[in-house]
Amino acid sequence: MSIIIKNGTVLTASQSYQADVYCDGGVIKAIGKDLDVPSGAEVIDASGQLVMPGGIDPHTHMQLPFMGTVASEDFFTGTAAG
Repeated sequence: MSIIIKNGTVLTASQSYQADVYCDGGVIKAIGKDLDVPSGAEVIDASGQLVMPGGIDPHTHMQLPFMGTVASEDFFTGTAAG
């Protein structure tokens, strides 16, 4: 599946700039202005939006004792995505 994210503000660790992002099969294939993409690609208008790599928050408290309580997360729920 091809996706083109158009007109977004692309953020990297060192830059911020207006560009389009083309993805195919879940992989970023190109970043730039007015990219040539296959017809039939899903178009997402990101005007006024930030476009950046996915973030992962690995922070979790699993059965952590704290001030007389214990966090309700166990290994199964604390490591599940979503």
